[in-house]
Amino acid sequence: MISRTLAAELPTRVGRPVSVAGWVHRRRALKSVSFLVLRDRTGLAQVVLPAAADLPPEETVVRVSGLATANPQAPGGVEITDAVVAALSEHATAPPFDLYRPVLGATLPVVLDNAAVALRHPRLRARFAVTSASTAGFRSALDGAGFTEVHTPKIVGSATESGANVFGLDYFGGRAFLAQSPQLFKQVLVGVFERVYEVGPVFRAEPHDTTRHLAQYTSLDAELGFVADHRDVMAVLRDTVAGMLAAVADRAADALGLLGVELPGVPAEIPVVHFTEAQELLARHTGEDPRGEPDLAPAHERWLSDWASRTHGSDFLYVTGYPMAKRPFYTHPDPERPEYSNSFDLLFRGVELVTGGQRLHRYSDYLTALSARGQDPEPYRGYLDAFAHGMPPHGGFAIGLERWAARLLGLRNVRETTLFPRDLNRLHP
Repeated sequence: MISRTLAAELPTRVGRPVSVAGWVHRRRALKSVSFLVLRDRTGLAQVVLPAAADLPPEETVVRVSGLATANPQAPGGVEITDAVVAALSEHATAPPFDLYRPVLGATLPVVLDNAAVALRHPRLRARFAVTSASTAGFRSALDGAGFTEVHTPKIVGSATESGANVFGLDYFGGRAFLAQSPQLFKQVLVGVFERVYEVGPVFRAEPHDTTRHLAQYTSLDAELGFVADHRDVMAVLRDTVAGMLAAVADRAADALGLLGVELPGVPAEIPVVHFTEAQELLARHTGEDPRGEPDLAPAHERWLSDWASRTHGSDFLYVTGYPMAKRPFYTHPDPERPEYSNSFDLLFRGVELVTGGQRLHRYSDYLTALSARGQDPEPYRGYLDAFAHGMPPHGGFAIGLERWAARLLGLRNVRETTLFPRDLNRLHP
């Protein structure tokens, strides 16, 4: 029996018997000959059949045996002749769109409603080759920097950042929540491993119906100890992003080619602007005056990204020193300007991609910070115990994978880089 040959391997099998298997991507019946295009995980293979051949419908799973024959007009320069087709599934029901067309001709809601079959389209599938390569690059970059991968609970007894915007659930008769972030756990684990990272789901019950928000997304988190301040964290993040892009270039080159995407470069030093300087720039050049506001609006992030591109030739920009009022209780203040924080956002092509910074590391500082916000320390007792037993200065960051991929691929909606989105209105499929 001939072992299975993948479509991408056919150029190395010219003149030899082959057996391929996959989905019927397209059928074409001409007067003198019929063609069947088969799709597998590596690409397309053209099969030549007699004109009278009974061709199974698109998306039927088949095995094809025949001779690999050179033909410059065929995908990969090879087609299969003298072919015998055997169905491996029942004849497939036609999907509500043609998967063989270069671009899927359906609206986003239709695509998402039919994700199980829509994701088979080569261009849609290619997006997730990019997300896969990105996570591989994230892991590789941090493994090389001495980090340990960890896996923390997604059911927690208290909210990470606030009691609002969390999904509650019954936990054996008690109250529990889906984790907004692995933040508290990864800080605790700095006391164990010094440097940790995690790739996992996080849950935000934020009632936003926008192109950049999801109720569940994949967070790429990292935390490291023995930092001088947030700038050490920013240096690690810069190298991590560079590693992610290198992995995408290496592991998803075919996907990038199919999507027509060119990857950005990462400067040796990403440009940095303090929050107050960013507001001054906006006031000076945009006709708006955001000075005194505690945060940047999406339009401000877009303008600042354009400014970084024009003045520094960078698709990336760090904004540092956000007001403490808008940062979580564990954020370390700037020692010289305590109303501002040792935190940052990394903007990428007009969107906040990463939030990070230096954290508090002294037990007494946590009690003070929680008291100042009117929060009871008791729900955080297991977390605070780590600091009572000694923790080094530390900090970290979190990258939203879907948002990263959407910006990288030039897509406007994070749902386009999410396999099965969960948002304000969508719980199926």
